[in-house]
Amino acid sequence: MASRDNRPRQRRPLPAGEQFFTPGATGLRKAVEARSATPMTFLFTQVPRWAAPAVLVILLLTGFAVPNWPGGVAVLPVLGFVGWLAYLSWPSLGLGGRLLRLVMLAFLAVLAADRFGAF
Repeated sequence: MASRDNRPRQRRPLPAGEQFFTPGATGLRKAVEARSATPMTFLFTQVPRWAAPAVLVILLLTGFAVPNWPGGVAVLPVLGFVGWLAYLSWPSLGLGGRLLRLVMLAFLAVLAADRFGAF
């Protein structure tokens, strides 16, 4: 694909790091990491950097603004994405990082539940 000035578009390199997978992972974690490799590679190399955060912010703002079930539906992809990233990053986090992710997931779950009429 060419850019606007007819130069070939350069693909972004993968982020630097020691390993993509958790060392010694077995069972569910190994399966989730293996299945997540393709979407994460696509997300971080082919999608413009601003696209994922922009879509997530729009969905979250929609969840805040719409007080009934469509607001809850808008929050669900944000909850899923944050949960997915929290699960993948969990082994490398300290106590503070884990606590922050749990609080964020709880907040998003309560927001979605509120929009679906649970409270």
